[in-house]
Amino acid sequence: MTLVALALPVADVDRLGAEAARYGHRVVAEAADADALAPRIAVAQPEVVIAAASAPHLSARLVAACDAHGVRLVVVGDSPRERRFAAGLGVVDPVPGPAAWTLLAPGYADGLGPASATVLPPIPVPVVEDTTPREPAPVAPATRGSVVAVWGPAGAPGRTSLAIALAAELAAAGRSVALADADTHAASVAPSLGLLDEAPGFAAACRLAGTGALDSAELDRVAAVHRDGFRVLTGIGRPARWPELTAERIAGVLDAVRAWAGVTVVDVAASLEQDEELVSDVAAPRRNAATVEVLRRADHVVAVGAADPVGLARFLRGHAALVEHTSPDRVTVVANKVRSGTVGLDPAGQVRATLERFGGVTTRHLVPWDPAGFDAALLGGRGLAEAAPRSPARAVIRKLAAELGSRERG
Repeated sequence: MTLVALALPVADVDRLGAEAARYGHRVVAEAADADALAPRIAVAQPEVVIAAASAPHLSARLVAACDAHGVRLVVVGDSPRERRFAAGLGVVDPVPGPAAWTLLAPGYADGLGPASATVLPPIPVPVVEDTTPREPAPVAPATRGSVVAVWGPAGAPGRTSLAIALAAELAAAGRSVALADADTHAASVAPSLGLLDEAPGFAAACRLAGTGALDSAELDRVAAVHRDGFRVLTGIGRPARWPELTAERIAGVLDAVRAWAGVTVVDVAASLEQDEELVSDVAAPRRNAATVEVLRRADHVVAVGAADPVGLARFLRGHAALVEHTSPDRVTVVANKVRSGTVGLDPAGQVRATLERFGGVTTRHLVPWDPAGFDAALLGGRGLAEAAPRSPARAVIRKLAAELGSRERG
């Protein structure tokens, strides 16, 4: 006998409840409101939750509760609108209705729920100009890819712009490259590249990793292919979805991408705080766990700071916290937006001296202030390599990509 919870319209709840015993199931909890059902999951301990792909029968709170307690979630939806609604909550494979006990039949089970969820086909990338996408370079099955995290403190030092530019440079050099957005506060890779993110690829990968179903084939399905020659796992569109990116799931995704791409560049959030541990000793999700886990597991960390008095002060404070989560020899420091207008004459020398004097930090990579180049990249949804190939900023980022590539080969 299967223990089932229902989050369906009242008519469906009544009908399934009356038929449950005949099909060998028992309804242990029911509600027409997903948020009302979510807190009862821990008490009722159902094996399966059947929910309709519409509000208020499906919510992020119910999805998180099912994930937290290992409960299989079967979402019923037929229309494109219902599929989009479910995809926005990370459920990418709703099953056709109507809600019926036959959905749980043994012959039907292999295609249901997050444990074996498939994803919607990659959403086409809006084409800004008439150009043919380069096919991402393949990675040999035996190759263990590397993970490069791009981190920086709060204050817009240029984390996302640098991550995109770095991925584009690595792809232009013929590498098999993936770009992932693991920012749980303000994910921005998708809009920066002109990609639609109704079904965030990184969140979908995390859900699959949480059920042990993530592999290279599934990563191909949830990723978008950018015309600059790299794959993209887009970030969560709504910050409230951060509980989907747990440390355990992040670890599973990073393990999987190493067999999928030669280099995976991961854009992470600024905050390294773990204040949740101060207010609760319960094993609950931590909002910054995604950033911390990526930094701990990355082969290389590119730490970027804005080259102005405020940006450097923030970077030095953040860098001290950063090295608590990763080895200093894996960190490459990049000073971004270097210009004399904010630090005076010889801006490169001033920035180097400030970092070394107040933080003992050495940097060889100083990206000059180039608003025209980065604006062109943002307008075209591309990396600097394609949008502004003669950009002085691009020259520095190309050297950084070459350095990271030589480290990996070494």
